[in-house]
Amino acid sequence: MASLKEIKGRIASVNSTLKITSAMKMVASAKLHRAQAAIESMLPYERRLDAMLSGFLSAEGASESPYAESREVRRVAVVAVSSNSSLCGAFNANAAKMFRATVAEYEGLGRDNILVFPVGRKIADAVRKEGFVPQGDFQQMIDRPDYKAAAELAARLMKMFADGEVDRIELVYNHFKSSASQIVVRERYLPVDTEPEGGRKAFATDYIVEPGRDEVMRTLIPQVLSLKIYTMLLDSNAAEHAARTVAMQMASDNATELLQDLTVQYNKSRQQAITNELLDMMGAEIANG
Repeated sequence: MASLKEIKGRIASVNSTLKITSAMKMVASAKLHRAQAAIESMLPYERRLDAMLSGFLSAEGASESPYAESREVRRVAVVAVSSNSSLCGAFNANAAKMFRATVAEYEGLGRDNILVFPVGRKIADAVRKEGFVPQGDFQQMIDRPDYKAAAELAARLMKMFADGEVDRIELVYNHFKSSASQIVVRERYLPVDTEPEGGRKAFATDYIVEPGRDEVMRTLIPQVLSLKIYTMLLDSNAAEHAARTVAMQMASDNATELLQDLTVQYNKSRQQAITNELLDMMGAEIANG
């Protein structure tokens, strides 16, 4: 059995850990509140705009848009998103796992034909571990998602696709479903999906294009694609804070449970030490009597 000093030291250590996890949970919860409000405001708008774009392209002839051109995949780009820090459960591990599954499908193209854009330090580390060279440093984009930075990345991706440098671009990130649930998703970014889903087809042919089809195409498509990158960053950011809040709550619960067990163990050991001391005293008195 551990000595009283050892148990007391462990109790102090667990108490210190509990203070840290509780503080981190409070910080993550505050950040989650802001991030959740941002993604819940943006996501319905982005999805509706994306649905309108798909319906518009489907109705107006997507073959004329350079961003909707489907061609044989010889070179692919993957944008994978994670966090810059850890202590958020399986958040980063799930993103890395989906990234590996994605690139595994394109292994036949050769690694030189798989371009990876890692957003976040953790996924950048996973990319290097897999033997890929990141196409840039995008760590600053994830902690505080900024539309300007997202638009710059989107413009780079769109130019690469339009110039024929890549034939397909995919996104890998964690989707914020709820405060207790995050789902890792994989989406096609380019070429633009022109197959209407659900009720899109019903109103796709009713569009009246003003001032002109070419001008709408030049303006709307880049805006929608830039917004999609920005929404992805907001979504992943909210999912990260939700995952960290849950992870810190579980860590705090485990620390509290361990603290209770150690306290019981300390009290038992202390009681046993007192009992042994009393027995020794009684034995000494009997021997002297």
